[in-house]
Amino acid sequence: MADVQQTQDVLVKNPHGLHIRPASIVATEAMRYESQITLELEGYKVDAKAALQIMTLGAREGSTITVAASGADAQQAVQKIAELIGGYYENDDHDQSATQDQAG
Repeated sequence: MADVQQTQDVLVKNPHGLHIRPASIVATEAMRYESQITLELEGYKVDAKAALQIMTLGAREGSTITVAASGADAQQAVQKIAELIGGYYENDDHDQSATQDQAG
């Protein structure tokens, strides 16, 4: 079976952008796929299987990220990763305020 190439643009909806928690969730999910998966923002491309690389994108709410994959399971990978990036992590607001309380 030939490798499939798939891309999808997705809007970041998380008010805190792709900080460590969503970056880790995306990277963990990306590792489940055989396909090579990349994320691109404003011409800067990173490996979706590396949370620290994802964070270097500096993606904020309203950023549009291109999810691209190449491999046998590329379609499923792009669909799931795009879903995660476009999602809103409800616990982020709570976690952010808890961090501020501890620091203050």
